[in-house]
Amino acid sequence: MTKNGLCIFGEVLFDIFPDGSRVLGGAPFNVAWHAQAFGLSPHFISRVGNDAAGDQVIAAMRNWGMRLTGLQQDAEHPTGKVEVSIGAGNEPAYDIVADCAYDFIDSDALQPAAVCDVLYHGTLALRNPVSREAVEKLKQRAGARSFVDVNLRPPWWNTETVAGDLSGARWIKLNTHELALLVPGAGSEQQAIDAFMQRYAPELLIVTLGDAGALAVTGSGQTARVAPELKHPVADTVGAGDAFTSVVLLGLLRRWPLPLIVQRAQSFASAIVGVRGATVSDIGFYRPFIEQWELQ
Repeated sequence: MTKNGLCIFGEVLFDIFPDGSRVLGGAPFNVAWHAQAFGLSPHFISRVGNDAAGDQVIAAMRNWGMRLTGLQQDAEHPTGKVEVSIGAGNEPAYDIVADCAYDFIDSDALQPAAVCDVLYHGTLALRNPVSREAVEKLKQRAGARSFVDVNLRPPWWNTETVAGDLSGARWIKLNTHELALLVPGAGSEQQAIDAFMQRYAPELLIVTLGDAGALAVTGSGQTARVAPELKHPVADTVGAGDAFTSVVLLGLLRRWPLPLIVQRAQSFASAIVGVRGATVSDIGFYRPFIEQWELQ
């Protein structure tokens, strides 16, 4: 792994819908997919089952040009999945199936190449102590700057473990609901942000605000707020946050100014909501951003 490289650690899974359709995703996988399109060549670290679903993950990554050196295979546990059900009012509910392959990312099987300057991970993949041990080993080995993406999915989190995950993180991203859960009774949004910054002291905190955009706050007091672009019709909002994160990582690695980072991240997220699903397998979708941002 080269200096200033990017490691992305966590879940890859399939969302299984009532009609039997399957959609490949998982927040870290989505972030890695976009990062690959933007030329970052991330080292994606996860685990899949020795099954047909795992073969599909491998084929998708290979076809997209992603490196497979960080993807482990598991003979005992299946590839990750989320069972999606539709309730009253067409509201979806999610069963994030436990004891899947990504819960058992093996620290002893981590490749020596998995030494990186920046380590991205969420909180969901750390629900199992086996994968938690692996990410801790990566942090100790690499001395990496960490980007923690908060994903509070009941029943797979508690305040104590999430506090440990956030301790020492250089960059943190969460949404307003997660902020309220981690800083209960804070009053206003600004009071919650102030309390969070005081408690965890990240260099950068990003709070996504849904259809109101996003807010970035630095430890030195700089702020940048961005609203969604309205030029794209909304197909669905699946993966919008992951799209936003991928460009934030790109901007941090390329040392863009903070206002430019959040503006470009929101622009790409606004484009993603215009298509079905969290990722796009046509590089032509990314080309206008690549050209405009002079990534070639």
